[in-house]
Amino acid sequence: MTPGFKPGLPRLLSIAGLCLIGGCAQEGDFGRPAPSAWNSLIDTTGSIAAGIRDEPSSSFPLTDDEHLLRDRAWRFLMPAQGRAAFLDAIANLTRARVLPPSWRENDIEGYHDELIAGAFRSPSSRYGRLSEDATADGRLIPPFAASAARVIEADKLRLRSLPFTKSLNDDDVRDAAMRVAENRCLIAWVRLETGLRVARYRYALEHFIVEMPGREAVGAERAVTFLDERRVILAGLLPAEAEARCGLVQTAAPVARLAPTVVAKY
Repeated sequence: MTPGFKPGLPRLLSIAGLCLIGGCAQEGDFGRPAPSAWNSLIDTTGSIAAGIRDEPSSSFPLTDDEHLLRDRAWRFLMPAQGRAAFLDAIANLTRARVLPPSWRENDIEGYHDELIAGAFRSPSSRYGRLSEDATADGRLIPPFAASAARVIEADKLRLRSLPFTKSLNDDDVRDAAMRVAENRCLIAWVRLETGLRVARYRYALEHFIVEMPGREAVGAERAVTFLDERRVILAGLLPAEAEARCGLVQTAAPVARLAPTVVAKY
């Protein structure tokens, strides 16, 4: 066998290529992925790919709350702006772990650049889009956090039960530990991406004010602040160093403080 070769990798890369061609990012309602053969395929492929890369990956079936957690995470792990189909598919493959998280885009400028580049009749529509996106994200944080809290409690029960279950073998114990790690890293990833969304929205707002100043900036500022304040709900779910332990950042990021207001009230 060729050194460094991973069994199944060519098949995974082939599926990834097909997903890119097919445009896998299919959104349903309430910020969740649309139930489709494509989305099911890449989710299954992602679990296999993560295992090949020695990332946490469990063969256990997902509980109802774990399914819901992954559905509610989908919006936050996909680009906020409407992007080219290819880049959108890349993001979906990364979200599903077919591609490693290091492939994700952290560009702060992209949201602004996409909104300002498109054709629009009035600057108010750009401010309106910014307000709508930030408000929608803020409203989806509490239901995600509620799902995350239930999953965390179930995982605690799972781990407490391990010493008392005599019929489990080493593979069972490993799968349990991997599922707990999967769940926690998903929650940490959403927490990280939510902070990046605030940064993208605030960057866009700051540039809009210079490029096309208007009274609509006040409402957009309130929407971004609304999202920023709701990030506190996610802060207490996991320790501050969770993102670093999951390999999402190089060093543990401190819990971010609320960003200062950038709009002078008219």
